[in-house]
Amino acid sequence: MQKLLKTYSVLFVAIFYSAFCKAQDDLPDARRKTESFARFHIPEMRADLATFTLSGISESVGSTPLKKIPYTSLGEDSIVFEGDGIKAKVKIAPFDPAKHKLSFDEKYLVRIDRKPYYGNYLQTPKTEINEVLMIIDKDTVYIPAAAYNDLFNLNFTYLDKGVERTADAVYESKDGQKVYLYLFCKDKTGSYEVTWIFQNRKYLRRVLDYGFM
Repeated sequence: MQKLLKTYSVLFVAIFYSAFCKAQDDLPDARRKTESFARFHIPEMRADLATFTLSGISESVGSTPLKKIPYTSLGEDSIVFEGDGIKAKVKIAPFDPAKHKLSFDEKYLVRIDRKPYYGNYLQTPKTEINEVLMIIDKDTVYIPAAAYNDLFNLNFTYLDKGVERTADAVYESKDGQKVYLYLFCKDKTGSYEVTWIFQNRKYLRRVLDYGFM
């Protein structure tokens, strides 16, 4: 009897897991990978990104690490990096659904303000980014809101075997002309990493990957 019950238990788990995976595959996903590392093809910058991003780790073997500026201040709602003439700050605030247009596919939230979004995907986020600041050699760099207004539920830290850590940092290219502001958001509801790229004290673009376990 026990053997028979064990067989049924294993069969039930297999059926449940198969149904769960199918349900996951059937969920709507409006997000795109057009800004991913895989589709970033500027050789020198790609090599830089590979030294610190999860998405580029397979290309980082043998690479020399970039100069890193670690955080100088870290709180629940903000992180600050400062050093070598560079100051960067990212701040989050509570998400207010009344200030946004929410679009649903049946019961799932798939767009915020008509755009796919990242962080707590398919559910209403709890926080949003309300400031990204970059100062290079005393010049404040303009960063368009579109560079961050689709990123939600940002966590500055994560737990690693019970120890709180952060992967967030600012990196400088070897030629000193490029600065990379990197954030890794690890979350059960949808992890992602984003790198904002600055060249010659101007915002250039971002590289964004998601779907990390």
